[in-house]
Amino acid sequence: MQHFGHLAPDVRKALFHQEPVEFTADSPARTLAVALGATLYSPATRPQLAADVLKQAGRGVLSMVLCLEDSIGDGDVEAGEENLVRQLALLDEAAAAGESLPLLFIRVRAPGQIPDLVRRMGPAVHRLSGFVLPKFTEESGIPFLEALTAAESASDRRLFAMPVLESPQLLHLESRAETLHGIARSVDKYRDRVLALRLGVTDFCSAYGLRRAPDMTAYDVRIVASVISDVVNVLGRADGTGFTVTGPVWEYFRLQERMFKPQLRRSPFLGRAEELRTALIEHDMDGLLREIELDRANGLQGKTCIHPSHVAPVHALSVVSHEEFSDAVDILRPERGAGGVLRSAYTNKMNEVKPHRAWAERTLLRAEAFGVAGEGIGFVELLTASVPAT
Repeated sequence: MQHFGHLAPDVRKALFHQEPVEFTADSPARTLAVALGATLYSPATRPQLAADVLKQAGRGVLSMVLCLEDSIGDGDVEAGEENLVRQLALLDEAAAAGESLPLLFIRVRAPGQIPDLVRRMGPAVHRLSGFVLPKFTEESGIPFLEALTAAESASDRRLFAMPVLESPQLLHLESRAETLHGIARSVDKYRDRVLALRLGVTDFCSAYGLRRAPDMTAYDVRIVASVISDVVNVLGRADGTGFTVTGPVWEYFRLQERMFKPQLRRSPFLGRAEELRTALIEHDMDGLLREIELDRANGLQGKTCIHPSHVAPVHALSVVSHEEFSDAVDILRPERGAGGVLRSAYTNKMNEVKPHRAWAERTLLRAEAFGVAGEGIGFVELLTASVPAT
């Protein structure tokens, strides 16, 4: 797997100063947590689920969640499980024949589903990277983590957990601190198995009958922004105790997957800035782009996605700019170990070695996963090049 690996080699060469590294489902957890990128959700009941997964993998999707929870009706769970087992067997056959698969996770409803599904999948479980655990608190989450540990042992397959932080106890002010500390205790106990923490902002809004408009980000909804802030404060620290926390879902999309005008796809990927920006605004993407930028500014990485058209913007905005890379490398030079302040190579800012070290380390991790843009290459060029043709 490689971000932007679906692009032709000559296109990647033109776009990147340093290309993204290749990784596999067996790569270190630290690598995978950053490389999740845009995690695309799909209902487990889709009849052509295996074909959908392969199609999206060919378009640059590198992580997917096959959902048995809120995306399907209560009466469809049994059929969804049966379909999931069948479709994963088809994906196992496809991978054996040389097809590339994204990192695959299953979102379950109850702890007992984890060992049951692992047993029913048989050898195909080795195409699975883990499970997404809904409405996670210390009380509800420990049984999920225990079930995952047992399933991992029984299948001889490394399986990760991605808890979703979306419970009312976390939202409500009177119980938030206690709930957060309980979550911290439980995920720390199972640290080796927790790949990332996901934010369930839709559930937060639901508790107060709210829904943000397409021109608003999650950070414009103050009650939601306060929860994100507290989650990062407790669980996203850069001192070695924190976890990767992913950005919330963006709900809006056009009925068609084609996000841009057809002529944009026929045009060279360089020099299309104004036309592309116009197309983005016309297709309700302006709010998404602002939210992605605010995610990173607030300590979040990657994003939950419910539509394929959201994937390319998330990945394009995840690429490290040449300026960011230059600053990070300069800050982390061995001779800077004593600290100090230096002018950036771009001569537009001061880099303080000690205060900016954690930022620089995170930036270089992101550079490994998503690459470093060439000088003069920005989001517009990256996005125009990576949007799939239809």
